[in-house]
Amino acid sequence: MIRSLVSSAVAGLLGYTATKAILSSKLRTHDKVVRTNHAGHDVSLVEGPAVTAGLLAGSFLIEAPRQRAATLLVTTVAGGLGAVDDFLESGDSKGLRGHLSALAHGQITTGGIKVIGIPLASIAAATILRTGRDSRGLFSSNSTTPDQTWFGSAVDVVVTGGVIAGTANLFNLLDLRPGRALKAGLLTLSFMPHKHGLTWAPSAAIAGASAAAWPDDLDGAVMLGDTGANALGAALGTIVAENSTATQRGLVLAGLAGLTLLSEKVSFTSIIESTPGLREIDAFGREAV
Repeated sequence: MIRSLVSSAVAGLLGYTATKAILSSKLRTHDKVVRTNHAGHDVSLVEGPAVTAGLLAGSFLIEAPRQRAATLLVTTVAGGLGAVDDFLESGDSKGLRGHLSALAHGQITTGGIKVIGIPLASIAAATILRTGRDSRGLFSSNSTTPDQTWFGSAVDVVVTGGVIAGTANLFNLLDLRPGRALKAGLLTLSFMPHKHGLTWAPSAAIAGASAAAWPDDLDGAVMLGDTGANALGAALGTIVAENSTATQRGLVLAGLAGLTLLSEKVSFTSIIESTPGLREIDAFGREAV
């Protein structure tokens, strides 16, 4: 267990560090890579591909074949489509409502492609994981698929996929201040119950990549962007989906849907900054602007 834990964490850290070094030397100041943040400062998007590379490097060391395949699939697609939206952005639609509205009017934007592609990849990953669930709906590499009607099986796959895609979207919504998405990911891992052979390796990959990105992200010189935030959320969402019962996944999906709808009406930043406790956690390690 310790070897797997350390190996995945180191792979995540080295994957981030090596990719960021390569990209920074070639693209750090490229106009497609630079964005203006909330404080009006120029920041680089190189962190996103670097975090995605770290997550993938660590995920290759997951022992269970189905879990490894599902995690690599959603992390790659979420990070890849996030990169398309970051670096090849088309259209001026913003938010889930904006992207869906554009699609309804026949406008194919990079954001719209992401809105379709990540859920489809998440459902595909959920289908892969489905064959490894026990009678309670918990993932187990040694279990057989529980007896269920085709409808029940389909609902389970859709809900599981919804948890993965919804978490990817939530982390994209959180990436509005330095360190916020990384903190949310690490806190989720900290309070989550863990199981040997199920959560340790993927959690270590996230922890390793996040630890490597922490100084750069909190410094405000780089940001996750859609690439890193979507990949981080998808990887974490896969762990949550695997490590929960069918009932728990339903509740998580309801919560994610509620937060997504809430984000269309109010600012998460205003809620965080007006809530004691959340405000201090959010500001921790970040220089006041």
